Amino acid sequence: MRNLTEQLTQYAAYHRDARNIGTHFVGIPLIVLALAVLLSRPAIAFGLPVPVSPAWLLFGAATIYYLVLDVPLGLMMAVVSVACVAFGAWLAQQGTAAWPGGGVALFVVGWIFQFVGHIAWEHRKPAFVDDLIGLMIGPLFVLAEALFSIGWRPELRAAIEAKVGPTRINAPRAQEARQ
Repeated sequence: MRNLTEQLTQYAAYHRDARNIGTHFVGIPLIVLALAVLLSRPAIAFGLPVPVSPAWLLFGAATIYYLVLDVPLGLMMAVVSVACVAFGAWLAQQGTAAWPGGGVALFVVGWIFQFVGHIAWEHRKPAFVDDLIGLMIGPLFVLAEALFSIGWRPELRAAIEAKVGPTRINAPRAQEARQ
């Protein structure tokens, strides 16, 4: 299994244009929220204080994976995951139309942002096309990029940028010349 630096480096290689990364700051959270919403039914109590839904199972498994990669980042993702699943459970209780309608709307809008970023600015396919683990690393990448912007773990950011270069604003002609 690749470590955190390797996973983020591979994902970052597909995301060097700052505008594309910006679209991911909108698109990925919307997609993650959509999954939390759409997987919040059925919810079964099993005698527990919080009903268990497919969302809890998916986000729980993802959190374990993130913790294996990096405990501090995994803990921060756990907080994000709990918030997403709580929102999903709330929306799932708002009625049969609101639950799938809200989830599908979040999902579609999120993917529109993703593809606009890749088509308009990055001029490169999304990372998950070549490696499905990119679907798991995307949320971690967005959180890491947000944390990098406030000075968190500069050595990790430097290790990633040493392999793939810093983020930039790509000029379309310069991008085409490299391909």
